[in-house]
Amino acid sequence: MIQNKVAESELVTLDLSIFLPKEQPLFFDIKDYLFRGLILKEKDFRNALSTHNWNDYKERTVLIFCSADAIVPVWAYMLIVANLYGITTSIFFENEATWQERKIIESIDELDISVYTDRRVVIKGCGEEKIPDAAYVSITKKILPVVKSIMYGEPCSTVPIFKKK
Repeated sequence: MIQNKVAESELVTLDLSIFLPKEQPLFFDIKDYLFRGLILKEKDFRNALSTHNWNDYKERTVLIFCSADAIVPVWAYMLIVANLYGITTSIFFENEATWQERKIIESIDELDISVYTDRRVVIKGCGEEKIPDAAYVSITKKILPVVKSIMYGEPCSTVPIFKKK
């Protein structure tokens, strides 16, 4: 009879993709409002904002950023927020990768770690979704005080990270 040692090992697999935000934010990229891709002209920018359809952002999370390598005055970001205020659920000054990393770490911070007490935990390392490196640091730091051991990878092939002495 073939014995499945992985199934009998009492390993708990923790897949960090469960912490990925379900919400898809909307983006406001100032690059689209730059003259020749370099300069923000105040009068043109104000005119563009006054005709912009802000209702597209209703009850959504909005990420404000500039993807162009341009110097954007702080007041430009402030004007965008003034137009979005009261329409959106939340507004952040960050790109999607930074927002996603922050949301994952917030979810990890809220995790009830009691289910991992004295358990052997494998933090899943290969998946279809890209998980930020900071999430692996955050989850390790979070569960380290209570687990028996931490491994990285897949239950059939792991890299040992920590073992309680």
